[in-house]
This record gives sequence, C-alpha cells and structure tokens, in this order.
Amino acid sequence: MAWIAEIVFGLLTLGAFFLFGKNLLAIRKNILLGKPADLAGNKAARWKNVALLAFGQKKMFSNPLVAILHLFVYVGFIIINIELLEIIVDGLTGSHRIFEPYLGTCYPLLINSFEILAGLVLFAVIVFLIRRNVLTIKRLISKDLNGWPRSDANIILIIEVVLMSLFLTMNAADPEAHYILSSHIKPLLNGLSESQLSTIEHCAWWLHIMGIYAFMNYLPYSKHLHIILAFPNAYYAALEPKGKMHNMESVQKEVLYAMQPELAPTDAAAPDKFGAKDVMDLSWKNLMDAYSCTECGRCSAACPANMTGKLLSPRAIMMKTRDRLESVGKQIQQNGEWKEDGKSLLHDYISVEELRACTTCNACVEECPVSISPLDIIVELRRSLVMEESNAPAEWNGMFSNIENNFAPWKFSPDDRDAWTNQA
Repeated sequence: MAWIAEIVFGLLTLGAFFLFGKNLLAIRKNILLGKPADLAGNKAARWKNVALLAFGQKKMFSNPLVAILHLFVYVGFIIINIELLEIIVDGLTGSHRIFEPYLGTCYPLLINSFEILAGLVLFAVIVFLIRRNVLTIKRLISKDLNGWPRSDANIILIIEVVLMSLFLTMNAADPEAHYILSSHIKPLLNGLSESQLSTIEHCAWWLHIMGIYAFMNYLPYSKHLHIILAFPNAYYAALEPKGKMHNMESVQKEVLYAMQPELAPTDAAAPDKFGAKDVMDLSWKNLMDAYSCTECGRCSAACPANMTGKLLSPRAIMMKTRDRLESVGKQIQQNGEWKEDGKSLLHDYISVEELRACTTCNACVEECPVSISPLDIIVELRRSLVMEESNAPAEWNGMFSNIENNFAPWKFSPDDRDAWTNQA
C-alpha cells in the first residue's frame, strides 16, 4: 500500500506548484497593467546590481549586525531547501535518503552544513521576533504596520522556526543518522521504540514538506514575495544618477510646438492625461516596486518629512499602491475586464497631504535594500494633482505663474535678472 502515499504525495506536489504558478501569473498580469517602460539597456550594470543588491544585499550592511542575521536567514533558508529535491524524489519513489549512496562521504557533509545553517536560521529568526515584538524599534512599531502587515511578518518568522525545527527533528528521529545538531536532540528520544521513532520521522518529514508547500503558496499574499521579486527588481533598477527626474514627453512637445509651430504635426492629438491618478497610469516598474516592497521601513526612517511628524511615509505609499493594484486585479479577474469602481489610487488610497509633504530628496530611494523608488510614484501622482486637477498650494501657484511669465521662480522681469551684478 506504499504506492498510495506516493500517489498522494505526487498529487499534493503537483497541486502546490500549480497553485504557486497560477498566483505568480496573476501577479505578473497585475504588474503588466502598468504603462510600458524601456529598461532593457546596459545589461552589465544591471547584472551587477543583481549581484550586489539582490544576492549580496549590499544596502543591508549599513547595519552590519542586522545584515548578518538577515544573511543567515536568506542563505540558510535557500540552501537548506536544496534538500527539498531529495525530499521530493523520496516522496515520489518511496525511497529514503535516495542521494546518500551516490554522494558517499559528501552526503553527511552536506546534511551537517544544512543543520548548521538551520541552527543559524533559528537563532536569527528568534532575534527578529524579539526585535519586532519586544524591542521598541520605531520603524517596526509604526502605525504603517498595524493589522495584517504586522501579523504577516510574525507568521513568516514563526513558519521558519517550525520548518527548521521539523528538519532537525526528522534527522534526530532517524536511527541511522548522526549529524552535528540533530545528534543533540537524539537523547530526548531515548527510550522510544523503533516504530515510534519511525512514526516521528515520517510525521516530521510530511509536516516539513507540507510546510514548505504552504509557505511557497503563502508568498504571493505576503510581503515576503520580495525573496523572489528582489532579483528582477534589482535588474530593472534605475541606472541614472539619483535625483534625475524624467520630463513628460507630451509636455516637452507642447512647449516645442509653441516655440516652433512649424514643427507641430497637423494631426497631433492632445495627451489623454498628465501624471498618474490610478495604478494603470503608473509604469510596470512602479507596480513591480509595490509588489517587491519588504515593508522594512528603512525608507520611512530616512524620510525627513516623516521624521518631522508629517503624514508622509514612503513605506505606506508602496503598501497602498500594492493594495490598490490587488483590488484592481481582483476586479479584472472576476469581470474579465476593468470597470470603473469609483475609486483611485490618488485620494482614495493616498492623500494630497501625503504627497505634498514629500521634499523629493531621494532619501527613500537611497535607503531601499531592493531598489524601490517610492519617489517615482509620488511625483507621478503630484503631476496629476497639479496638471489635471489644478490642485496645488498657493505658494506653488505663485511659483508656477512666475516661471510662466518671467521664466524663473522669482517675481521680476527677465530683463532685470542680472541686476544683482551691478550692486556694490
């Protein structure tokens, strides 16, 4: 009857990967609701970003202790799951440690290294749980994380504790296995019969693999999706100098045609809209940024507006963008097409007060460990506010009027612009 277990395992495996793939495709469709953006050039620099920012986690090392702990979790969890290959083959074939005869003396070395990494992951995750729930670190107790975001972070950390513990328990219950960490658990199992040990090993094995499948399918609903999207997001990160803003091509053309009417095409159509009011008006890279956000809060901690108590939080900007995109994606999935729901990213999710508080200093962009730019979204939403709704503070309107009439932010004639040079 062993074949029944193999069939059940095979069906569970197929179902888990099918559901995971389906959810990833849905996220991809949501991201592609954004406008086109050509980010394919300079491949060498882009792969360098992947190596340094995604794999090497370069920006994390501004805080070395936290970076090392995060590295334990990141490297440990990824490498330990190489063992997933053996578990899947064992589950499909009904074998037990199928690679052991083929790897010989290398096999215990591999499992020992996996166990050391499992121990490091356990240590780091427990420290992170304490940091999030016991210590008062401002960016981790912020109101941005109230509700589901805070629970999400804790759920993932607890899952990692459970998975690593099951891995070590599985090895400890194997009478033939004697590995570096699980051997210290073996004394707790003394006195159990061979059949009882076998039951514990099999239960730990099943719970471990089912836990991994559950974790895998939880990712698309969690901020921890960044463990996948950090890599393409680093690849497509902006390569221009920080602070460079992209002008709107439609506005540039209008100015050009006003100065040189002979260049204006006779069939030129007015642009549909300026800036972005909803997620579909943003670029696909902006939407990938929203899904890649780790909710770590480093951007908000570095934001001068946030520091002074203003409503703006770059982290919240990304979280609200993702929430709106998820809402739009679900509606399209249900109806087969987008139908206006009376809401928009601007106003309904992100307020005018948040947008006006931004100083465009790029601190949030500089701090983000996975190359996200909240500033791009803020600028596009502000452009819509000003150019579509004529919604700007009086001080801004005065500056706009001066630029329009005097070609400078100051209220004096262009003819008098160099008058200061004549002053003693």
